[in-house]
Amino acid sequence: MDLARKAAEEGFEVVVAAGGDGTINEVVNGIIASGAGATLGIVPLGTGNDLSRTLDIPTDPRDALALIHSGERRPLDTFVVETSNGPIYGINAAAGGFSGQVGEVLTSELKANWGPLAYLIGAASLIPDIQEYKTYISYDDGVPEYVNALNIIVANGRTVAGGKRVSPLSNPEDGLLDVVIVKKGSVVELGDVAARLVAGNLLSSPIITHRLARSIRIESDPGMWFNVDGELITREPVTISVREASLEVVVGTDYRAVIEP
Repeated sequence: MDLARKAAEEGFEVVVAAGGDGTINEVVNGIIASGAGATLGIVPLGTGNDLSRTLDIPTDPRDALALIHSGERRPLDTFVVETSNGPIYGINAAAGGFSGQVGEVLTSELKANWGPLAYLIGAASLIPDIQEYKTYISYDDGVPEYVNALNIIVANGRTVAGGKRVSPLSNPEDGLLDVVIVKKGSVVELGDVAARLVAGNLLSSPIITHRLARSIRIESDPGMWFNVDGELITREPVTISVREASLEVVVGTDYRAVIEP
């Protein structure tokens, strides 16, 4: 983050994140902190590379570097998570509950040894201890709504955990965040959710709810561990708000903001 902020402050037009979603998150926070308006470029070298999937960034590093020079630049939404330690910015997704539990066991060694399979291994190890969260959610400062949740994903991009399409219709340019909630369900219902996630039609599950909002307040008992772009940040109540068209990003040739259902 400090290196990205310094580069932007020194007047570099494009600051490139060469790494995964965690590296991109650090660079995004640095660019935003600089206030200098630098463009974000991406060379996807990480485990999940989820933002680059939404933006159609080439997986070959040479092609990704070439794109930075020739690709279209689009003003994308970001979001901010308010915590007791100050704001943290994100660009792909924030996730709490089961996703946060996976983040706790997803060590650097596990990712280094297993790559994208690390997410699956981490999730499988937690199934016997999956936690329910008595949760109150407020959308756009509305009245809190109660839900018995297992997982909550606030998405700007379309995939998490190495290509899992949790929010396949997300539009990173619409000034809205997609809120996807996995509610408490039976073993059979959760198995159905897993199958739909693999098939890319998660939102059709009867124990999934999907809402659009500009801001979301989430408070639960017990407290959910929340991650931002895959990096654990807090288990306190969180408020997450969109920052419309706040960061210019180099996108791939076939990137589309709107995906038809």
